[in-house]
Amino acid sequence: MNYTLHQLQIFLKITETNSITKAAEELHLTQPAVSIQLKNFQDQFEIPLTEVVGRQLYVTDFGHEIAEIAHKINNEVKEIQNKTLSFKGQLTGKLTLSVVSTGKYIIPYFLSDFLKLHQGVKLNLDVTNKSKVLKSLEKNEVDFSMVSILPEKFSIHNEELMDNKLFLIANKDFKITRKIYQPSFLNELTIIYRENGSGTRWKMERFFEKHNLKITNKLELTSNEAVKQAVLAGLGVSIMPLIGLKNELLNNELQIIPLKGLPLKTNWNLIWHKQKSLSPVAKAYLNFIKENKNQIIDTKFKWFEKY
Repeated sequence: MNYTLHQLQIFLKITETNSITKAAEELHLTQPAVSIQLKNFQDQFEIPLTEVVGRQLYVTDFGHEIAEIAHKINNEVKEIQNKTLSFKGQLTGKLTLSVVSTGKYIIPYFLSDFLKLHQGVKLNLDVTNKSKVLKSLEKNEVDFSMVSILPEKFSIHNEELMDNKLFLIANKDFKITRKIYQPSFLNELTIIYRENGSGTRWKMERFFEKHNLKITNKLELTSNEAVKQAVLAGLGVSIMPLIGLKNELLNNELQIIPLKGLPLKTNWNLIWHKQKSLSPVAKAYLNFIKENKNQIIDTKFKWFEKY
């Protein structure tokens, strides 16, 4: 047998996507090039690695076993690369984070310079809902999580990053007729909620409880982006994090309704288990955050201070 590392990597991608076309797209290769490499790889085995039923490609049981071995080989090659960089004095390894969905507007700015500085570090970033973020933290699947409300049931360390402000938001057609509205005004509006488990929803509902509000007209959507689009379309108003509204506010597509008691404030935090032993990469990232967070906030989030 004389298969190449390139063929192993292409076959791995095919097994992940069950498609030569998708594998070609993700590998930035042409479809014929991937097909040729798959054929050359297959020619070295007497047992089929894949089969086509109808127009769908399937990986055979034998193909899956070969893919498992190929995956191990690929990981060993990556380890060789990491060891090489390590001996050259460069930081290497994986940094794994889980981030609540609204955090996608923040976390890239707290990662960019660190990854440029340490090019041997590979990032695994999962942007998802709060319950999944906390589950990954509980299962010790991540180095750090980023949340806007600290969990109560975990024993954690935290590093505060920056403020999170929540305002009442409407689209450009909403007519503001008062200098400031009382919280009871919300009873007259259709309120758009995030899903249960969302930190934004939790904070909003505590505000409603504090002011004895009984919201009857409401919609529920499953992401901050979906809520924003619904507000833009005029389906209702919502209490939303300022961090994801920069362009819409600057372009006058959305506006802030002045409501007594707002903005609500929380803090974005990087959190990790107290019992977790941080890897060298995780320790380096934490030190980077401590040393550079104020500069990042000053340079990337200056606009935030206007509201």
